[in-house]
Amino acid sequence: MQKQPPGNDSPQWLDATRISDALGALRDDFHIEIFDRVTSTNTLLLDRTAAGAPSGSVIAAEWQSEGHGRAGRTWYAERGEGLTFSLLWRFECGLAGLSGLGLAVGVAVMRALDELGAAGATLKWPNDVLTKTGKLAGILVEAQNGSPDTSAAVIGIGLNLSHAQAIADKVNQPMAALADLVATLPDRNRLLALLLRALHGVLTEFAAGGFAVLRAEWERRHGSQDQPVRLTMPDGKIITGIARGVAEDGTLLLETERGVQRFYMGETSLRGGK
Repeated sequence: MQKQPPGNDSPQWLDATRISDALGALRDDFHIEIFDRVTSTNTLLLDRTAAGAPSGSVIAAEWQSEGHGRAGRTWYAERGEGLTFSLLWRFECGLAGLSGLGLAVGVAVMRALDELGAAGATLKWPNDVLTKTGKLAGILVEAQNGSPDTSAAVIGIGLNLSHAQAIADKVNQPMAALADLVATLPDRNRLLALLLRALHGVLTEFAAGGFAVLRAEWERRHGSQDQPVRLTMPDGKIITGIARGVAEDGTLLLETERGVQRFYMGETSLRGGK
């Protein structure tokens, strides 16, 4: 692992021991590996999942050559300028019991931001964290079947810590960074531990009660709650209405001229508008 170079403004390289120490009493619940470079933390951890990796396995990387988000979109991150990691969590339920898991993960990210005192972020259905200036974080959940009564989810999170022009030149949407929301950026190892602790709490709640127990909190943090929105369907069709929150399975509830309709993750993209 590359050592952190001297200087106050130099990157804070990830270190598994420092992250484990920052986890405190939860350190034994996670198994952390840090890589300088991988193709994709999610892809690597999915392979480990199929091979029997334990729940709580974490892979973080300083750089990904093929990082990706929902619908195959590329996730860009400069070395030391962001945080990209994946977490494996195993559940005592089939895949049907994981409905709404991606939204639950968004709640965990928001709780971690609260603990940092980072005000101004909101959730966007189904899997983004936004600020007024752009996208702060993205979430990708990829699930695997186990036995009929078990399943596993690999949860990938990418968080922008500071503005990198090289990334801004590559993406086609406004970007935000944690540096905009806090007076001083936290140490990246402490930040990853903070996110893992928040995930541990939310995933424990989810395992016990499903997304239903987190639904109200998600809606309180939803940036478009009770606001006019438009949905772009896969075929290009635009549907407008008022966002009325989400159902207990994580589907979007949109009040349209035809009444309240449900839209499933993967079918639509959400854009603010009237």
